[in-house]
Amino acid sequence: MRARLPQVLFSVSATTRLPRAGEVDGVNYHFVTDAQFDELVSTGGLLEWATYAGTRYGTPRQPVLDALARGETMLLEIDLAGARQIRASFPSALQVFIAPPSWDELERRLRGRGAENETQMATRLAQAKNELAAEGEFDAVVVNDKVDEAVDQLVEFVGLPGRATTMAPNMKGIL
Repeated sequence: MRARLPQVLFSVSATTRLPRAGEVDGVNYHFVTDAQFDELVSTGGLLEWATYAGTRYGTPRQPVLDALARGETMLLEIDLAGARQIRASFPSALQVFIAPPSWDELERRLRGRGAENETQMATRLAQAKNELAAEGEFDAVVVNDKVDEAVDQLVEFVGLPGRATTMAPNMKGIL
C-alpha cells in the first residue's frame, strides 16, 4: 500500500519487546525499556498505548501531530485497545480492520512466525478472539487473504477523493 500511496506516512510504534531478527530500531519499532515506556505514558508522549500479549505498544504522539499539522496522512498500525483510544480522541479518523481469512489461517500464521512459546500463543489467540468480535466498530474491514486484493481495498479506502476534507480539519489523515 505504501508503494502505491507514498504520500501516506507510517507511524513507527514504541514497544517494550525485544527486536526480532532483522528488525531495526526506529524503522520497525522504537524499542524502549519499561522505564522509558513509563516515562512516555506519564508525560503524555503517546497518542495511544496498550498491552498486547504481555508487551506494551504505543504510538508516539508528536510525529503524528506534526504530520497532521503539515496536512499529511498518517497510517497507524494498532490493536483494538489503541483503535478505541484513537476513536475517542479523533472520532473522524478512518479505521480499517484487517481480518484474517479464517481462524485456522490466523493460527497458522501466528505459529509460523515461531516468535512465541505456547503460553504466549494461547494469550495471543485469546486476545485475537476478542479483537475479531469487535470488527463491527471499524469503518471498513479488509480480509487479508490475497495480499494484492487486500492492498487494492486499502488503497481504495485511503485514497478516496476528498477523504481528508471530510474529516475534521485538525484530525484529517489519521487512519
